[in-house]
Formats: sequence, C-alpha cells, structure tokens
Amino acid sequence: MTDATTMTISERLDRLPFTRRHLRVLTGSGIGWALDAMDVGLISFIIAALAQQWALEPSQTAWIASIGFVGMAIGASLGGLLADRFGRRQVFALTLIVYGVATGASALVGGLALLLVFRFFVGLGLGAELPVASTYVSEFAPARIRGRLVVILEAFWAIGWTAAALIGYLVIPSSENGWRWAFALGAIPAVYALIVRWGLPESARWLERRGRLEEADGVVREFEAEAGDTAIAPASAPSTPADAPAAITAGQRLGALWSPEFRVRTACLWLVWFCVNFSYYGAFIWIPTILVSQGYDLVRSFGFTLIITLAQLPGYALAAWLIEVWGRRATLSVFLAGSTVAAVLFGTATSEATVIATGMALSFFNLGAWGALYAVTPEMYPTSLRATGSGWAAGVGRIASIVAPLTVPVMLALGGAPALFVLFAVFFAIAAIAAWGLVDRRGRALDDR
Repeated sequence: MTDATTMTISERLDRLPFTRRHLRVLTGSGIGWALDAMDVGLISFIIAALAQQWALEPSQTAWIASIGFVGMAIGASLGGLLADRFGRRQVFALTLIVYGVATGASALVGGLALLLVFRFFVGLGLGAELPVASTYVSEFAPARIRGRLVVILEAFWAIGWTAAALIGYLVIPSSENGWRWAFALGAIPAVYALIVRWGLPESARWLERRGRLEEADGVVREFEAEAGDTAIAPASAPSTPADAPAAITAGQRLGALWSPEFRVRTACLWLVWFCVNFSYYGAFIWIPTILVSQGYDLVRSFGFTLIITLAQLPGYALAAWLIEVWGRRATLSVFLAGSTVAAVLFGTATSEATVIATGMALSFFNLGAWGALYAVTPEMYPTSLRATGSGWAAGVGRIASIVAPLTVPVMLALGGAPALFVLFAVFFAIAAIAAWGLVDRRGRALDDR
C-alpha cells in the first residue's frame, strides 16, 4: 500500500468509494445544470407563444433566442477564468444570483427591447454555470467513475428540459400571461440552488494548486471520514508537487491553451463544441415553432416536444455506461454519428408518428453526445487551466448557438425543414470526426499540474 504520508490529494480522492458527499457534490451541481436546461427549454416555448401574442417577425423571435447565447458566450469565457482564479464554488454562487434576478425580472417586461436586455443577463449567469460545474464534479470524482459521474451530471439537463416542456405544455398556453408565469417559475429554484451551493466544499485540487494545502487536506479528510477511511489521511498537509507551474495570469492561461502540448486538443475541442452547439440549439430551440408552422396548433406542438424531450434520459443512461466501457472519444463519436442520421430523418419526416419517432432519436443521440462531451472536456487540461479551457471551449460553442437561431429562418425560407436539418447533420458529422483529435483519459488520474 502507498505510504499515507506521501499520498497526494489526487491519489487520496481517486481511491475513495462513491459516498454521500460525492452525491451532494453531484446533485448540488446538477440543480444548477437543470436550471440552465429549464431556461433554455422555456425560451423555446415562450418564443412560440410571443410570436403569436406580440405578432413578432421571425428575425425578432430569433434574437430572443440568440441574445441569451451572446450572454452565455461571454459568461462561459469569463466564468472559466474566474473559477481558476477565485475558486469553483464562488463562481457557482455568482452565476445563480445573476440568473435568478434576471429571470424573475423577465416576467415583468412589457416589450421586446427590455426582454432582450434581461435575456442577455440570464445568459451571462448561466453561461458560466456549465463548464464550471463539470470541472468541479470531475475534480472530486474518483478516476474509475469520473466520466460516468459527469455524464450523470449532464443528465440533469434532461430533468430541467422536461420541466420546461411540462411548463410549456401546461402553463404557457393556459392564459395570456402564461409565459410570464413560466419565467417566474424558472426563477424560484435558483434560491434553493444558491443555498445548496454554499453548502458545498471548494475543490480540493484547486485549493492545492493555490497553495491552500491545509484547506485542501481538510476537504479530503471529510470525504475520507464519510467513507470510513480515516486511516489513510496523512499526518500533515501534502507539499506542492515539484513540477507545479507558478501562478499565472489570465492572459498566460489563455496562451497556454495554444501551447504545443495543448494546441491540437484545443482546436479539436473548440470545433466539436462549435458544431454540436450549432446543430443542437438550431434544432431544439426551433422545434416547437417549426411544428406550429407545419400546421400543428400550439398545444399539440408542445405535446410533441414533451414526448421528444423524454428520449433524452435513456440517451444519457447509455452514454453514462459506455463512457467507461468504450472510452470518451468512441462514445462521443458514435453518438454524434447517430445524431447525423437522426437529423436527416427528422427533417424529412411528414406524419405525426415519424415526427415523434425521429425527433426522439435525435434527442436520444444528441443528448448522449452532450454527456460524453462534458465528460471529456475537463480532462483535456491540468488543474491550473481546467476551468479556463472548459470555459473557453463552451464560449466558442456559444458563438455557434448565437448564429444558429439566426440561420434557421433563412434556411427555412430557402429550402424548408429538410434543407435545414441536412445542414445540422453536416455539423454533427464534422464534430464526430473532430472528436478523434481529443485525448482519452478513461480510468486515468487527472493532470494536477
């Protein structure tokens, strides 16, 4: 057995069994993840309702979707930098405060301009949420199940989106102010999530990299005590590894992403994030509106979307299993290939049965791919760059999510739904190929430099 006094923070975390403290970290982070999904899901239903109620042009409804993603792109980029500088937990709390206030205020707006302002701030708060959450969970998860836990974290997206679909189906069509109640319901859980977040520990790996060794040791001791494994706790705080890089500035961290060691994986990661965001948000933000334009009424369109959304859960479940069996790259690439085929089939579906079946297939494969992508992203970089690298990959992806909703009306006018979903399929295929340029660290310890 390894001498307890020489074990690093990483070794101590990786040898632990899954405990209730791991579950708290997972669920506490997952609540924020579900909120993000609920917001993105709700806006797709609200757009369809406001287009009728406010007599909006397609370009105006597209901006309601895209302005939130502008905020998300900025939030993701800044959130990663802030999390590497100030810690994961503090950035968590800040994102929820910004999100909660802006979402609640959105319920009170009387016109498009003010709604766009609040949607930007909602995006700013939520944009920092996802990359920081996946980084945080990956830094506590034992190496043998790290990918699986991050996919399970991503599965909270399905919970949030399903909640949005239920609100969209039951609340939004119920009255003229249904969309206002939807925004209000979206803000309430943020208060609970904020309380939960403050009860979570700071990342022990981040504390160690910042030289706060006693705090890092204390956090790990709590997990060890939960596991009944107190005997392995070292008598003194571990020393900083000899090869640890000196504290670096935000600019140096960004430059390091393109150093010879990381440039290939950064380029491939950004390409995957861009393509997956383009196709996912282009499709799923617009599905309710596209169904309405094809002759289905609002309630029926929302009902179809709810059924399609439920297929996300088995997609996550299969990806969570395969991620530790096939590895990260193979799982990600296969689910993206499935998304490619499903997108083409959905775009050419005509009957109710085929719309639902192909939509469920698209939901199944695409959200499984998302789970694998979030699992692999934090593993690409060492602890000192992890949140920055994850945040900037997400930020680049958000650029695509800005462009995609603006592209949809143009593509629908030029070639209809078939041409639009062929375009989404092409982006999925490019991402499936780029996934093979990533590093697969299945079962291996995180890089703690």
